[in-house]
Amino acid sequence: MMAARATRPSAGLHGAGRPAGLRLPGIVLGVGLGGFVDGILLHQVLQWHHMLSNTGDDRLGLNSYPPDTLSGLEMNTLWDGIFHAVCWVAVIVGLTLLYARLNDPNVPGPDRRRIWASRVLWGWMLVGWGLFNLAEGILDHHILAIHHVRRGSGEIWWDLGFLLLGLALVAAGWALAHSGPARDAATAATPGNGPTGRR
Repeated sequence: MMAARATRPSAGLHGAGRPAGLRLPGIVLGVGLGGFVDGILLHQVLQWHHMLSNTGDDRLGLNSYPPDTLSGLEMNTLWDGIFHAVCWVAVIVGLTLLYARLNDPNVPGPDRRRIWASRVLWGWMLVGWGLFNLAEGILDHHILAIHHVRRGSGEIWWDLGFLLLGLALVAAGWALAHSGPARDAATAATPGNGPTGRR
């Protein structure tokens, strides 16, 4: 019975015999961090747009909040802050999920340390960033039109480029996640996997 117990994989959070994977925490972290990149770089540093900088021409019929007026900038700053708060919550949730994976009793101690440098984790984070770009771009730039990446005569090309970047991030992240140790990313030292746990 002891021999059978030694060879039989234990049930993890991700199903029988498999430690919980890094897909969900990686994607959630990627969504939050990708949102921070968008908010810090495009909203604050470059100031190409803010959350409501296209209102007045949007598809919701909102009042106009031009960011080059004091009242408009105040409203846009408020909504940029709400946007950053949502990104912060996503990062906290992602870290919480990752912490649960790192403390999964089915993941050996040395493998927990390797997870931080895992291509699987970073690959899923890129996927999350790309999914953020796709969701935010489709909803805010195209469906609601509450802002564009960079307003002006060529705004459609900036908006399409934002979506293409999202697709590229998803594809690159997917490839990176599947080039690393075993897909569930726990790299558990099970018989036949070897020390690296590669597929």
